[in-house]
Amino acid sequence: MEKINRTILSIKPLDENAMAAAKTRQDHLTKPQGSLGQLETISFQVAGITRNPRPRITHKVIFTLAGDHGVTREGISAYPSEVTGQMVQNFLRGGAAINVLARRVGARVIVADLGVASVLEHHPDLRDKKVAMGTRNMLEGPAMSQNEALRSIEAGIELVEEELKRGVDILGTGDMGIGNTTSSSAITAVITGAQVAQVTGRGTGLGEEGWRRKVRVIEKALEINRPNPKDAIDVLSKVGGFEIGGIAGLILAGANHRIPVVIDGFISSAAALIATSLCPEVKPYLIASHQSAEPGHKTILEHLGLKPLLNLDLRLGEGTGAALGIFLVEASLKILDEMATFVEAGVSEKNS
Repeated sequence: MEKINRTILSIKPLDENAMAAAKTRQDHLTKPQGSLGQLETISFQVAGITRNPRPRITHKVIFTLAGDHGVTREGISAYPSEVTGQMVQNFLRGGAAINVLARRVGARVIVADLGVASVLEHHPDLRDKKVAMGTRNMLEGPAMSQNEALRSIEAGIELVEEELKRGVDILGTGDMGIGNTTSSSAITAVITGAQVAQVTGRGTGLGEEGWRRKVRVIEKALEINRPNPKDAIDVLSKVGGFEIGGIAGLILAGANHRIPVVIDGFISSAAALIATSLCPEVKPYLIASHQSAEPGHKTILEHLGLKPLLNLDLRLGEGTGAALGIFLVEASLKILDEMATFVEAGVSEKNS
């Protein structure tokens, strides 16, 4: 817990002076004030995060964290749990959707094993942060111990710290884990107070009966474990996942090092619930890349007060939405930095 507490205590508010300077420049660019909407407000936010009124992004990093969930034994997923490890290998070969999109936006993908339920082959690009061989079945008790929950968050912090030497100007979060929409729905219901059925979707493609079973499993798991909504570690340990804890750690570390954090979809946002419960000061560091097709994602975004950049009915995870979000953040900063002001362009400003 010491590493987590140290990280939390180091998180500071955004730099108001840098934000004001960025807004002043935006207001004098050759366009009507506010005409680029969120592309303007994002640039103010990133200026405040980085303490730089004209920030630039060179090093873009997407962290894709993988972990398995013991609750899959209850038939809550359309895919077997073996797919988690198989997809990790696909990430490492560069053949997944996240690899394609990351190449397009010029981001490097960091793949980490937080708790895949199999022994993965050694690969030079695989970060081994395995807490355990998957979580336990939350229908039979807590998904993990409190120490394991803390370890998963610490692992996410470590991943960011280890990558700093290569440069991280912006980070995106991503996930892989069969069964993790079940954990995310449970976390969302507990922390936001929403009904389980309201925040539970069909994940990788469940039919009607499969969805009903998933809702019943989550409701029973919450009844058995009774996670405390005011204790993020208790919630994570009882109904969470190792990759979800790891993503919460990524978010805390990003805020600590004044790095904009572009969160992906439902699973990453459930991790953001954990991170902001631990430290509300991280909220201004978050940029919501999109609103997922998973119903619980909208609930989370509203609870956190985040406005998504896109709504493309995505529900893949991996960091795919984060990659698209990073592209838009970079576009907003290029407008702020490269676009001419009225004075520079010799263009008359609006009549007062």
